[in-house]
Order: sequence, then structure tokens, then C-alpha cells
Amino acid sequence: MRKKKTIIFIAIIVVIAGLLSIKLLSKKKETNQFELEKIIRGNLENSVSCTGTLSAVSTVNVGSQVSGIVEKVYVDFNDNVKKGQILAILDKTLFMASVGDAESGVLRAKAQYDQAIAELKRNKPLFEKGYLSETEYLVTKTAADTATASLRSAESTLQRAKTQLDYTVIRSPIDGTIIERTVDAGNTIAASFQAPKLFIIAEDLTQMRIEASVDESDIGQIKENQEVRFTVQAYPEELFHGKVRQIRLSPTTVQDVVNYTVVVDASNEKKLLLPGMTATVDFMVEAKNNVLLVPNSALSFTPSQEVLDEIMARFQKRMEEFRSNRNRSESQNSGENGSERRQGNGGNSSGFGGGMMNGKLPPNMGRVFYIDKEGLPTMGFFERGATDGKHTEIKRSRTLTEGVQVIIASSSSSKAVTSGGPPMMMPFGGRGPR
Repeated sequence: MRKKKTIIFIAIIVVIAGLLSIKLLSKKKETNQFELEKIIRGNLENSVSCTGTLSAVSTVNVGSQVSGIVEKVYVDFNDNVKKGQILAILDKTLFMASVGDAESGVLRAKAQYDQAIAELKRNKPLFEKGYLSETEYLVTKTAADTATASLRSAESTLQRAKTQLDYTVIRSPIDGTIIERTVDAGNTIAASFQAPKLFIIAEDLTQMRIEASVDESDIGQIKENQEVRFTVQAYPEELFHGKVRQIRLSPTTVQDVVNYTVVVDASNEKKLLLPGMTATVDFMVEAKNNVLLVPNSALSFTPSQEVLDEIMARFQKRMEEFRSNRNRSESQNSGENGSERRQGNGGNSSGFGGGMMNGKLPPNMGRVFYIDKEGLPTMGFFERGATDGKHTEIKRSRTLTEGVQVIIASSSSSKAVTSGGPPMMMPFGGRGPR
């Protein structure tokens, strides 16, 4: 008899173990239908990316106002120069000859002037006493005035010749660094119509600027004094920082794409940045630290209709239990307090689902499928925050917390609802997006 009871007891244990195994296997099978990813807590940044060209904040083109042959060049690329420093000298031979001619012209005009003035001084008292006619005196006075004008013209010619002689010495107009040189000794400079470019001087290479080209679809997110991060190919591991200084209003159109130039100021204390480098620029539109993040792939996932039906069945069961518990609670309460309590429970029951009537989510709401504590797929809702294209911030949710596993895709052995499949039934009435 005792042996028979022992056999029955063992049989019961085997049956229970088998049922538990079946249940666990079914849960494992249910979970293995999907690819999962956990909700994490981290930082999120929303940025606008583009490219731009680095240049010095201020550059000066140094040219020549006179034509001639370059006699000497005193500076080279990357040389630091001071304001007034000699950069190059042109051949002065012809200019010195012009100064000599002008000086001779001044002497000649001065002699003629002295003679005319002396004649005027001698004839003036004679005219006043009536010994000279007015016509004779007018000739003397006109000669003196003409000699005065000729002297002034000769002096102006001399000054012009001396100035052109000074222009044969090319000097730096600012303190800075030579970043370009286009002449060598022996070159001939022709300055007939415009001043030729001989040197380019950057005023201060410790401060740089970027002229970035931003698409018209993103320009609305760019503001003055906005933080900017950028990299250059020469130092891929180095991260540089800057700020937006100017948004130029004049657009440029390239292949029917409208772009706007945004000027970014950047510090270059290490002098790693060089003029002409291409910068990959990120304009920091929004940054969130230590927030809940859900992968965007989970937002677009919808399981098969079979799984949806199971989720709906469990949801309906929970709703019936909720109504039953609420009815029991209401039967125990009466009067105004009970009415207020019923109104409160009714408001809480809708939750995020209150905005999902007719199967439509509000723009600030998101929906994902996740694995609940029982290991079964279910649906959860949350209030959307910022997004960087890969993750979306969960601003508020009752069920979606850190560590919850959301479904991002179905495994190869299961099929999700596609655009041609049956419509998705939403828990709060209506039909939702597939």
C-alpha cells in the first residue's frame, strides 16, 4: 500500500514538472519569435550636420600700385610680419628719374614765378600813378598768376613722383602671417588696371572661421551663438568647438538645392587648423542627458495578427478584471465622495490611451511592443521627446522603464504584419496603423 502511494506521488511530481516545462518552453518560444533590445538610460543629441571650409577670420591682399620689376623679396610663406615691415622692393631706376625730372620742373617753374612776381611788383606803383595803362598792367598780373599755377602744378608732379617712388617699397599693412606669396625676384608687375596680388596676410591664425553650407530644410534650426562641434580629416580623433556668428541671408542654389552660408567662429590656440581645410560641422540643436531611450526600430514594428489577437485577448481580460474591481469598489461607496472617486478612476483608466480613440496616436505619443513580466508580448505607450534618428526619448510612460525589452523585429521563423496584411486593432477602439 505504501509503495503504491509513493508511485502515485512520483507520478504527480512528473506531471507537474512536465506542465511547468511546457509552460516555460511556450514562453521561451514566444520570446524567441522576436528580436529584442532593452530600453536604456543615456544621452541624446539632435544635431544638423554639414560641411564647410576653414579660413582666417581676417585676411588682407597685399598688391602694388605701380608697375615694375621685382628687385628683392624679403618674406616667404608662413613668416610672421609686423605692420610697416618691408615685404618686397621694385626696381627704382625709372621712378628716381621721374623724381629728378619733377624736381627740375619745380625749379623751372619757381624761376618763372619769381620773374613774374618781380615784374608785377615793379609795375604796380607805376599803374597806380598812371604811368601804365590798365591793359599793360593786366598783362603783367596775368603772367604772375600763370607762373603761380605752373609752380603749384610742378610741385604736385614732384609729390606724385616721390609717392610712386615710395610705392616701390611693398610694406605689410597689418601684423599677421604670410599665407600666400605669388611673386619672386625678377618678376614683372603690371598695375595698369588693377593692383596685382603679391601676398596674402592672415591677421590672426589663433582664431578661425568656417563658412558652412546649410540646406534650406535645416536652416530654421540654426541660431546665432549656437554651439557647434566639428572635425577635420587631418585630425580625425580631435574634436573642435565653435559658435555661430552669422547666418547670411543671401542663398546659393546648386543643382536645384537651396543652401545658406552660416559663419562659425572657432578657436585655434593649438594652431592645428589651417586655412582651406574641410570641416564636418554639427550644429547642436538639442541635447538631453540621462534620459530613457527607446530604439526607433521598435516604434515602427508591428507583430503578426495572431500575436495581436493574443495581446487583445489579454487586454480584454485585464479590462474585465478592472471593471469588476471598480464595480465592487463603487458598491461600497456612495454619496459625493464616491462620485468623485469614480470620476478619478475613470480618468486614470484611460491614461495615454485617451488620445487613441479611432486608432490614431497624438503627434507627441509613441507605441511599442515589449515583453512583460510574464514573458509575453504586449503593447505600451509613451510620450515622445527628442530624437536623433536612432533613439527617441521616453518623457513619460507607465509601463516602459529602464531595462524593459522592446521588440524591434520578428525572427526569420515568424511573420510580422505588412502593408498588405490585416489592420491592427487598437485597444481603445478603432483600427490603428499597420
